[in-house]
Amino acid sequence: MRIFALCIDSPNPILCMTATPPIAFIDLFAGIGGIRLPFDELGYRCVFSSEFDQAAATTYRANFGETPAGDITAIASEAIPPHNLLLAGFPCQAFSIMGKRRGFADTRGTMFFEIERILRHHRPQAILLENVKQLVSHDYGRTFAVIMQKLSELGYYLKWAVLNALDFGLPQKRERVIIVGFIKKSNCDRFSFDFERQPYRLSDVIESDDAVDESLFVSKNIEQKRKMSVEGKTLFYPSIWHENKSGNISVLDHACALRSGASYNYLLVNGKRRLSSRELLRLQGFPDSFKIVVSPQQIRRQTGNSVAVPMIRMVAHRIDAVLQGDGLGL
Repeated sequence: MRIFALCIDSPNPILCMTATPPIAFIDLFAGIGGIRLPFDELGYRCVFSSEFDQAAATTYRANFGETPAGDITAIASEAIPPHNLLLAGFPCQAFSIMGKRRGFADTRGTMFFEIERILRHHRPQAILLENVKQLVSHDYGRTFAVIMQKLSELGYYLKWAVLNALDFGLPQKRERVIIVGFIKKSNCDRFSFDFERQPYRLSDVIESDDAVDESLFVSKNIEQKRKMSVEGKTLFYPSIWHENKSGNISVLDHACALRSGASYNYLLVNGKRRLSSRELLRLQGFPDSFKIVVSPQQIRRQTGNSVAVPMIRMVAHRIDAVLQGDGLGL
């Protein structure tokens, strides 16, 4: 958006077109940049990023041209540049159903309080936080209540929702809680999580078998066991064969949630091979232009810890509409 101002330093005042500076944001617990990407697309300006994991930082640097700062606990709040928007997909292992769910008793759970201290110092106009849906119910809801209370005490008006990547055009069942907050109540009132469901197609993600590395194919023994496990079930292609913790196999038109620490064979394309690095990135909505500069093992970890980009993109556009209306837009 461009703003027209009246020039008064001329005998004949005219309308002069000037551009407002881009909205500044910070990207905390950045991972490989899944939350940042939609805001870059909107023309926002990242003024600070942090990521503790070095392999993730390598991927981030290759795709965004900057190396994130390291351990956020060692970075003073005043060392972080002023910003209008704080983004944070703070560590979820402490609340995840796949972990021990120790919450704030786990040092990873206390990372929320790093967000709190930065917000207390800078008070940006808006925040976007992301975590696993189990955060809402952890410790009978008390953990989530503490987080919401702390944010409210800092002066933020909040809305939250559990969103599923399946509803945003991605063939992956991935439910995440999204918290959005604004300093101004009127801005919060204008924000909505009411999104129209988008269709997905697994065929948009899957590569041909000829295009993937031979190492991704399982042994004949495992392939045969999978076939025996789905006897009597309706088979179709392409499909993802998902093995749950009990060993039961489901034949699906989507992937279950990508997990960084799961068995290598819990998701098999058509029951015979693992997902390629590009397929894993596509399942999270990263464009094919996204650079792969680390090993397949690292991509597996990074996508398992990342966000569904199209989901964040829709939320980002809603935040942008609010900030535009508040006079902060581009």
